[in-house]
Amino acid sequence: MLTVFWQFLVLGLCSFGGPAAHIGYFQQAFVIKKKWLSNEDFTQAIALCQFLPGPASSQLGMYIGYKKAGYLGSMAAFVGFTLPSFALLTFLAVANNQFSGSASVEHIITAAKLLAVVVVSDALWGMAKKNLVSIPTIVTALLTIVWLAFSQGLFGQILPIIIASIMGFLWSFKTQPNINQSLIKPIRPNISFVVIFLGVLILLPLIASTNDSIKIFSIFYQAGSFVFGGGHVVLPLLQPMLDGMVSDNSFLSAYASAQLVPGPMFTMASYLGASAIPQMPIIGSLIATIAVFLPGSLLLFAFLPAWKALFSHPRLAQAIILINACVVGLLASALIDPVITSSIKSITDVIAVIIGYCLIKKYKCPVWLLAILLLIYVLISSL
Repeated sequence: MLTVFWQFLVLGLCSFGGPAAHIGYFQQAFVIKKKWLSNEDFTQAIALCQFLPGPASSQLGMYIGYKKAGYLGSMAAFVGFTLPSFALLTFLAVANNQFSGSASVEHIITAAKLLAVVVVSDALWGMAKKNLVSIPTIVTALLTIVWLAFSQGLFGQILPIIIASIMGFLWSFKTQPNINQSLIKPIRPNISFVVIFLGVLILLPLIASTNDSIKIFSIFYQAGSFVFGGGHVVLPLLQPMLDGMVSDNSFLSAYASAQLVPGPMFTMASYLGASAIPQMPIIGSLIATIAVFLPGSLLLFAFLPAWKALFSHPRLAQAIILINACVVGLLASALIDPVITSSIKSITDVIAVIIGYCLIKKYKCPVWLLAILLLIYVLISSL
């Protein structure tokens, strides 16, 4: 367990670049160098983690830890990989709370919000190219955007995902009308983990009003339960749920800060939790971090015994296609509001964002360097 913890701590300190890069780091470290698992096992594990809601790279890390040292190894992998970004983002949230209102902090926040526009745009383009590959997927994404323009709250965010999954399942009967049922293996998940996952998901909102800490845990647990597509999708789910608890500036600063630190993007929850409970920032950060990662962990171990049957089921595969298209619509809506509406204030801001996007897309500019360039632009604009 200590070996697993140390290996993932080292990766957590240097794993910049988001989920795709994290998977590359894991393959180099645990498949090629240490040979903790085979390349085939690694590839199949990636598919399972992409299928489930939650942070794919963190779930993959927990799977690797589990293969090496059981459940304790899985916990060690999670703590080691998450600890550096948790500590950094908690510190940044506390600093923002302590020094908010100063000119320097305002400049940093403005630059961070412009950075968020660039990064979310890049993520949206990548997800759209990958997931919007047919007329049904394009229509699903557009309908999701339209729906979100006229709806509010968590229900408005989750309902499109539910409808997309049902429509995808029904659509599979048209695209694949005749399926030999004898060839489909029964899906038998670990019921204990399923019961825990559903029990917490259903019961927490009923008692959330009794305590601020429980309310924070409930909000982040619900967000983690419905996030398909990685850390970028936490943005549209959490924004309406934290309305009135976290300011738009803090929200976008959390997102931008998560781009600048190593480790999983889901640790933006650490920043938001500290901002939501400013009188106890470390406790708030810890509650939010555990809550947002917990659903994905429970579902990972729930479906580990059944993942081969799960992926061989053509009906579920079709449902996931439309769910991913719906996720693109969610992210597009979030890009418009709150990201662009609260970040772009002038034509020069538009030009700065376009240049920043070109630097990232065409010239592979590192996010940290782009953050510095945008901060310089903000400082010059304020003179």
